[in-house]
Amino acid sequence: MMLTSSQGRCHSQGRYLLTAGLQCCRCRVSCHVIRHYSFLPGGIRNIGIMAHIDDGENKMWERGITIQSAAVTFDWKSYRINLIDTPGHVDFTLEVERALRVLDGAVAVFDASAGVEAQTLTVWRQAEKHHVPCVCFLNKMDKPAANFSIESIRQKLKANPVLLQIPVGSGKSFSGVVDLLTNQKLIWKIRTELGDDGRVFESKPLDQSDEPELLQEASEARTALIEQVADLDDEFAELLLTDFGDNFDAVPSVKLQEAVRRVTLARKGVPVLCGSSLKNKGVQPLLDAITAYLPAPNERHHDLVRWYKDDLCALAFKVLHDKQRGPLVFLRIYSGTLKPQTAVHNINRNSIERVSRLLVPFADQHVETPSITAGNIALTVGLKQAVTGDTIVSSKASATAAARRAQNDGGARKKRGEDANMVLSGVEVPDPVFFCTIEPPTMSKQADLANALNCLQREDPSLKVRVDPDSGQTILCGMGELHIEIIHDRIRREYGIETHLGPLQVAYRETILHEASTTDTLDRTVGERRHVATVDLAVRPVDIFSSGGLCELDFTEEVEGQLSPEMKAAVENGVHTSNLQGPLLGYPLLGVSTLIKSVKVEPGTVPVMVSACVSRCMLKALRLAGVQVLEPLMSLEVTVGENHLSSVLGDLAQRRGTVQDIQSRHDNKVLLATVPLAEMMGYSTVLRTLTSGTATFSLALDTYEAMNPQDQSILLKRMSGLL
Repeated sequence: MMLTSSQGRCHSQGRYLLTAGLQCCRCRVSCHVIRHYSFLPGGIRNIGIMAHIDDGENKMWERGITIQSAAVTFDWKSYRINLIDTPGHVDFTLEVERALRVLDGAVAVFDASAGVEAQTLTVWRQAEKHHVPCVCFLNKMDKPAANFSIESIRQKLKANPVLLQIPVGSGKSFSGVVDLLTNQKLIWKIRTELGDDGRVFESKPLDQSDEPELLQEASEARTALIEQVADLDDEFAELLLTDFGDNFDAVPSVKLQEAVRRVTLARKGVPVLCGSSLKNKGVQPLLDAITAYLPAPNERHHDLVRWYKDDLCALAFKVLHDKQRGPLVFLRIYSGTLKPQTAVHNINRNSIERVSRLLVPFADQHVETPSITAGNIALTVGLKQAVTGDTIVSSKASATAAARRAQNDGGARKKRGEDANMVLSGVEVPDPVFFCTIEPPTMSKQADLANALNCLQREDPSLKVRVDPDSGQTILCGMGELHIEIIHDRIRREYGIETHLGPLQVAYRETILHEASTTDTLDRTVGERRHVATVDLAVRPVDIFSSGGLCELDFTEEVEGQLSPEMKAAVENGVHTSNLQGPLLGYPLLGVSTLIKSVKVEPGTVPVMVSACVSRCMLKALRLAGVQVLEPLMSLEVTVGENHLSSVLGDLAQRRGTVQDIQSRHDNKVLLATVPLAEMMGYSTVLRTLTSGTATFSLALDTYEAMNPQDQSILLKRMSGLL
C-alpha cells in the first residue's frame, strides 16, 4: 500500500521505505541481486529517517507533518530493521531528540532539487551530538528540477560525502542507478501491469553496450571513490599500495565495502545514494546500504549497560495512550531479555510494575511476542508510571549489583554517589518557547481537562503545564504555534473537550550582564527550633553557545568536601529554583554560571531553609549583576517566486527580520533570514496571502538574542500592565 501526503507534495520516505521492506523481500528480479555481507556482525538495525518537512513523512500526520516518531519493525533479507521516523518541523524537536537517543544509525533524506534545507541542518546537528553514523539519500531524482549534487552536504553540513552511486538519467528520464562498488547497473522499468511500484528491477554489469558517457562517468566516479576511501581508511590505503597500486579497477568490491563500513562507523564519511522513494526506485539498494554500513546494536558502546551484563536494562523513549489498552510504552532494550507477565523495576520512579503484554509494531499492526532480546525495540502494555527517559531494569537487586560492579572496576568513576546512579542518559527536553492559557468550557470539565493534560504530558515531555499562582489559570507551554494548536486539537478529538486558548505569548529568557558576588544569612525560628544558614556565592555570564544555553553550577573544593549529600542537594535546589524564575520578569535564566564559595549551616537547620537562603542570595547577586531580557531568534528560509520576492522582503522588514542571503534555486529565490519569534505568529497565513499560496517556509530556533532597550522597555510596560 502506498501513502501520499495530505498536501500532495511530499514523498513519504519513512513510509515508502517500510513499503519496500515489506514488498521487495518478495519481489522477482530478472537476475541475482541479493548480496551477502558476511562481515556484518549482527542481524538488527535500529535506524531513523531524518528529513525536512517536504522530504520525509510517516503515517502519523497532523496538518501534513510527522509529529510523532513512530517505531515500525520489518524484515529485510536476513535483517530485522526497527525504523523510527522523525518529524520535519522545528516545533517537534523533542521527537527528533528522543528518536536519536535510541537509534544506532540514521538515513538523512534530501530533496535532490533543493539540497540541505533549514530543518535538515537542525536534525543533522542533533545526530552529531549523539554520534549517530549516517547514510544520505538524495530523493526525488525523478523531479524535473532534480540536481544530482553533493556540494550542499559538504558545505552546509560540513560532512564528508562518500558517493556510492550515480544516477542513470534524471528528471522524467531517471530510470536507475550505477552501483560504483560492484559496477552493476540497476534499472527500474515501467511495468504498467504491476502498477510500476518499483518491486521489480533489473541488475546487470556495466559493459561496452552501455552509453560511453555513462561508462566514463562511472569509471571516473569509482576511481574517485577508491581514492577518497583510501584517504579516510589506513587499512584500505595499505591494501591499495600493496596489491592494487597499478590497477584500481581490480579492487574487490567486498574490500571496498568493508572499508566504506569502517569509514561510516568512524563517522569520517557518509555514504550517499539516490533514487525516488515515491516509486521505490533506489530504495532496495538503500535498504542494502542500511544493513551493510550502519552499525548493529552491539557496535554502539553504552558504558553503563555493560555493568548489567545479561540482566535487563532498557530505556523508555516514548509513551502513547490507547483508549482500550491504556499507556503504551516504547522501550529500547540494551541488555537482557524482556518477557510478558514480568515484574520490572523503574529506577527513576523507584517503583515496580508488571509488563502485561509485549508487542512488536509490525507495519500497521501490533504483533504479540513471547520475548524481546537486547538490541530490539519493544512496545509494552501495563507500565502505568513510566515516562520518557526512565530506565527499566529487571529488579532493584540487579541495579544494585550493576552499581557494585561499576564501583569495583578500576576504571569506574569514583565521585561520591555517582556509582549508585545506574540510569541511562535520558532525553534532553528543550524549554518551551510559547505559552498561553487554556480553559475548559465549564468548571465541571476541569477535572477531565486536567486528566487529558496529564496524559498528553506523559506522551510529550516538551509540553509543559503549570498553574499561575496569582490567577489560578492553567498555562500551556509548548515548542511553537503549531505544537500548541495540535495539542488543542487533540484534546478536542481524543478527549471530547472543547477548550479555549488565550493569546499566544513568547517565552522569553533572562540573563545577566556582569559578574557579581554577595553573601546572605537566613536566621529564622520555627516553633522551638532556630534555623541559621549563611551562603556566599558569585554569578557570572557565560556564552550561550558554549554552555548550550544552560545554567552552570560549581562548588569550590572546600565546599564540595564539607557539604553532606543532603545539604548539597538543598543548595542545588535553591540555585535551580532561582534559575527558573529570573528577577526582572520571572522568565527562566540562560547563560548564568553560579559558584558556591561558602555555605555555613548551624546545627539543627533543615535543608529547606538552606534552599531558601541560597535562593535569596541568588536573587541579590542577579540584581547586582544587571539583568537583560533575551528573545528567541529564528532562522527563516523562504522559497518564493521572483515576482513575489519584494513583497516578502517588505513584510520581513516590518517583522524586525535580518536578511542573511538570497539564493537562486531553479526558477525560485531562497531567502535566508533571522527573525524574532515574537514577530512570526500567524506568518504562514500572511505568506500565503502575499504569494497566492506559492511560497513555502521553514523555521528553526537559532539562538537567544538580547532585546534592544526600546523593545525591552515596551515589553516591561506591557508586562506591568498585565500585572
